[in-house]
Amino acid sequence: MGIYNSAIINADVDTVWGALRDFHDMSWADGVIENVQTIGMKAGTEVGAARVLNGAFHETLLELDDSNRTLRYSIDDGPEALSKDRMSGFRGTVRAVPVTVGEGTFVEWSSAWENESGGVAEFCDPIYKALLGCLQTRYAQ
Repeated sequence: MGIYNSAIINADVDTVWGALRDFHDMSWADGVIENVQTIGMKAGTEVGAARVLNGAFHETLLELDDSNRTLRYSIDDGPEALSKDRMSGFRGTVRAVPVTVGEGTFVEWSSAWENESGGVAEFCDPIYKALLGCLQTRYAQ
């Protein structure tokens, strides 16, 4: 089970990756993520960093790979379909790669999970599309 979304962002890959790589900074997601609560003492670029988004999505940074511009995270609890009572084993991956013809960055956001009671894809898909739309708007030219 999983979902996949992608977008072309009108900025160079280092700029886009710079916005994405800090797990505690989602200032680029204006209108979608209104509040990021840092949990614990780990910096947003340290594996194990934890956060709560919009008071509801409990997430942990599992991997940060600057050389491949990839981060992986878990959703440990959340609202509705993402609650730990209804879903388990959620892993998300965000990757930024340079566009090789022309300019820009290709960003892909994928996720997979092990078990669910239903509705995870329908719940997450519009959120990921909105987040990618925020990146496009931020770097629109």
